[in-house]
Amino acid sequence: MSSQSQKTVEAARDVLDGTSRHGRFRRLLVFMGPAFIASVAYMDPGNFATNIQGGAQYGYMLLWVVVASNLMAMLIQTLSAKLGLVTGYNLAEVCRMQYPRPVTWIMWFLMELVAMATDLAEFLGAAVGFNLLFGIPLWIAGLITAVVTFVILGLERYGFRPLEAVITAFVGVIAACYLVETVLDRPDWAAVLHGAITPRFRDRESVLLAAGILGATVMPHVIFLHSALTQGRIVVREPAKLKRLFRFQLVDVGIAMGIAGLINAAMLIMAASTFHKAGMTSVGTLEEAYKTLEPLLGQAASWFFAISLLASGLSASSVGTMSGQVIMQGFLQRRIPIWIRRLVTMAPTLVVIAMGLDPTRTLVISQVVLSFGLPFAVIPLIQFTRRKDIMGEMVNHPATTVVAMMVAALIVALNVYLLVRFFAGGL
Repeated sequence: MSSQSQKTVEAARDVLDGTSRHGRFRRLLVFMGPAFIASVAYMDPGNFATNIQGGAQYGYMLLWVVVASNLMAMLIQTLSAKLGLVTGYNLAEVCRMQYPRPVTWIMWFLMELVAMATDLAEFLGAAVGFNLLFGIPLWIAGLITAVVTFVILGLERYGFRPLEAVITAFVGVIAACYLVETVLDRPDWAAVLHGAITPRFRDRESVLLAAGILGATVMPHVIFLHSALTQGRIVVREPAKLKRLFRFQLVDVGIAMGIAGLINAAMLIMAASTFHKAGMTSVGTLEEAYKTLEPLLGQAASWFFAISLLASGLSASSVGTMSGQVIMQGFLQRRIPIWIRRLVTMAPTLVVIAMGLDPTRTLVISQVVLSFGLPFAVIPLIQFTRRKDIMGEMVNHPATTVVAMMVAALIVALNVYLLVRFFAGGL
């Protein structure tokens, strides 16, 4: 562990012991980090693709899906963080200990598919970002993305704090870019409010995009990752200190996921207030969005868009690879070198690039795949966090369990609907 990470742990223990002399902000800062790493997955290139398509085709109509998805994400990530804090194990490890071996193997296989779909979206998005900013051929941009993510992942050897700092910096870049975009595109705030609080669909394609937004926001792989990020970061076992530590994690989740939600909303708002407003409802690809923003809002707008896409892809691709490691280690008790996993997970993306498939449509479909994988992460998480023999005094309040089960039921119902429509040829 690096000296910076060790100082963070010591400062956190002082806060929990009540002996810290730092101000309120400094005391809070030492606990911030895990949720920010997890939040990157909630603003990855898959979100760009689904939110831009949703905003361009339907205006502000699907903004309520972004709001609802983010509220679900806050609840689910809170439960994931709590599971790691209380048990000292991540979700995959608890699944291995609680379920029969055949079930464990099936879940590992499904989550590996989800991780590959995730990495496809994130890796492809970063490559498109390099391509848009510098005019680099997509296949070369893919190779550059691989090198940069190797460097980012290499920070893990120096402890958790350097990696948290770099990922948080990427989040800051994305947030700053979309703050500028929102100022430039001058949205209709009355329509924004109406879209955010009025649930509705128009047609089957809007339902498909809603599922994509859900899959891109509440992501199964990062549910597993968040529990791993908290399981050994700051270890306490005394009930009073554990409850206090959990309260700090609630703040971490609230701030990080709140920022992620605002960024997601800003993506859809940008597309609605520029493309949809101008009658460009067919603007559905990242490349078209980049090229069309310049005549509508000026060159700076297209640059900020590409920079945010690049920052999103690089950071989220790194987090996706970390999630894959957690999933394999937790379910199978096996690890492979990080560079081998990086090479394996980047292979599908390079195939997509070589085949000349539409990157944005591929991103949207990958997010629908993620949505199908959600029940296999959410349901076990609810099951474990409601059991007192696992969680002790930190077991879910009955109301929390009821709300979480409603969220899981909604996710499953939407996925069943999509499957029926898909096999009926309706999507």
